[in-house]
Amino acid sequence: MYPLKFEAIYKKKIWGGRSLEDKFSRVLPKGLIGESWELAAHKNGVSKISNGKLAGKTLMEVIAEKGEKILGSEAKDDYYKKFPLLIKILDANDKLSVQVHPDDYYANEYEDGELGKTEMWYVIDAKKDAKLIYGVKPEISKEEFATLIKEGRLEDALIEISVKTGDILYIPTGTVHAIEEGVLIAEIQQNSDTTYRVYDWNRLGQDGTPRKLHIESALDVIDFGVEPIAKVTGLEIKEEGYSKNILVASPYFITELLEIEECYVSNTDNERFYILMGLDGEATLYYDQGAMKIKEGETVLLPASLGSYKIKGQAKLIRSYIKDIVEFRDRLQEEGYSKEEIKKIKGL
Repeated sequence: MYPLKFEAIYKKKIWGGRSLEDKFSRVLPKGLIGESWELAAHKNGVSKISNGKLAGKTLMEVIAEKGEKILGSEAKDDYYKKFPLLIKILDANDKLSVQVHPDDYYANEYEDGELGKTEMWYVIDAKKDAKLIYGVKPEISKEEFATLIKEGRLEDALIEISVKTGDILYIPTGTVHAIEEGVLIAEIQQNSDTTYRVYDWNRLGQDGTPRKLHIESALDVIDFGVEPIAKVTGLEIKEEGYSKNILVASPYFITELLEIEECYVSNTDNERFYILMGLDGEATLYYDQGAMKIKEGETVLLPASLGSYKIKGQAKLIRSYIKDIVEFRDRLQEEGYSKEEIKKIKGL
């Protein structure tokens, strides 16, 4: 097996823009592009491999053919039916709707077996004074929230925060959120496309009518009375030639920020796959059978059977994978990290 790259799947959105042209020199279809699905295996979009002898095949076709060589020995049976992660880039040229996502139980029960949607954002680029909606004020009850919706005063209940390039946020299910205009975001999330809109800024959709809201479902799943989660700082580990910052360790994904100054050496363990996403700079990935460039905005799947590899150059990347978080936390404790240091990782 070899590292897999994919054709992007572009989604037109009323709030989208053309930033992917300027930032990553991409050729986009006409219109406002809000989402680029970089690695996906969902009924609403399935990635095709763009490199090597498997080019043209979908991710799920290759998983069906190669099985454990792609997913690894620790993969759950469900992964063979539905790949667990979805990797996106979001271009918010206008405000997204104020929204919330359900957890696995609610989505499975009410959304035809869909997964929940826990996600993580890395701000690739942001205009000056860019902002996000990130949570409900903890003193607001479910009943007060519903009343504010009816009265057209929902913004009184929402927490707005400033963001800049390099900021990282963890958005577990039940968290009300919205990206505002002028922000380009890398998103790592569960493989789900279920969103409950609470408020859409009183605008009209592309068909000239208001977009559908999902207020009853949203009220069911919002976590009220919860203090908003701070921006992710992570647990930074400095090594010769690179640094690794462990950002999120949830049951759904672990994400690490790799900042490579010279060289990063690792090995896929035959137990799980890894996903690399280029954020800044350029690097070369060397593996037993060859080498490939990883540029800004590119996503690469490292099959579990790839073996040893190294990344050389000056680049910033997110590495995502799935692992039992109890085992993960225990390993950090064995390595001597304190509870206070480990608490810097969101999701544990």
